Amino acid sequence: MTDHNQKGGALLLSVEGLSVDYRLKGTSLPAISDVSFELAAGEAVALVGESGSGKTTTGMAIAGLLPPNAAVSQGAVRYKGEQLPIDDDAAMRPHRWSETSVVFQGAMNALNPVHRVVRQIAEPCMLKLGLSRDKARAKAMELLELVGIPADRGTAYPHELSGGMRQRVMIAMALACNPSIVIGDEPTTALDVITQAQILKLLGELRSRLSLGLILITHDLSVVAESCDRVMIMYAGRIVEEGSVTEIFAAPRHPYTRLLIASIADPASGDRTIQSIPGDPPNLQTRPSGCAFHPRCPSATEICSAEIPAFERNAQGCVACHLYGPAPQLKKDLAHARQH
Repeated sequence: MTDHNQKGGALLLSVEGLSVDYRLKGTSLPAISDVSFELAAGEAVALVGESGSGKTTTGMAIAGLLPPNAAVSQGAVRYKGEQLPIDDDAAMRPHRWSETSVVFQGAMNALNPVHRVVRQIAEPCMLKLGLSRDKARAKAMELLELVGIPADRGTAYPHELSGGMRQRVMIAMALACNPSIVIGDEPTTALDVITQAQILKLLGELRSRLSLGLILITHDLSVVAESCDRVMIMYAGRIVEEGSVTEIFAAPRHPYTRLLIASIADPASGDRTIQSIPGDPPNLQTRPSGCAFHPRCPSATEICSAEIPAFERNAQGCVACHLYGPAPQLKKDLAHARQH
């Protein structure tokens, strides 16, 4: 694994072999499998992949917010060395907001439309911190100022604010109980590019100022280029590549990572051509054998459809791909099978 403590902060979070299954029509289907990574104070890690890659399931599992038909099948999540009860909603409640919090996508849907925003920010302060109504309201006003919203706008209803301001309100709510870890679930998806850049800049300033650990969930590699330290590329519920932002953009190793980067337009080059990724990502019921990416991979070989590549560090970095050290015994077995 890479040196996860690049920012010099203390280790906050350790995700160890986390697997989650969904129950669909009486059948348990794996949503994420054997996901492992660490997060230090002041560090930002991005979970990147197409829709259905498992990144949101990973984030919600860490926060203990999985839907009723989902269950942790194996693995553990540790906060400062202590295992979190992520599969027990009641036991997990004391940890939410105060240790881990979530900034959801689509603030208009996440905020209550009939309550003023200052009340919505103050509520967790009263419930979790035991503050009086007046003190919670004062703290809510301070949080609004912290995220760049004038305190007097706290009396507004969500529909009276712009999309960017609503997202700032969501960030203020996530910070209400002084958490160490913030999970941003596509926090900029519904915003225009200028507002998107402002929100990402704000998150960067806050994590530096408050020594927050940030997990940014996104389908777009371009949004993490200047806002994260490390990137975890996910496909079909597994991490297929990990590295620093510099490593991933300068020398991507997994074919999927290369295609993701190729799908980003580069205005500086003057080339408006965008390369698409052929085919569609698999769903839970149609996951291919072996490496799940092999039906779409331009570099796939026979071994790719036969065995799931191990995610491990080698000379090329942290990557799960048979291009970098395929299982020698399986190659022998395949060769032997062809001869007979």
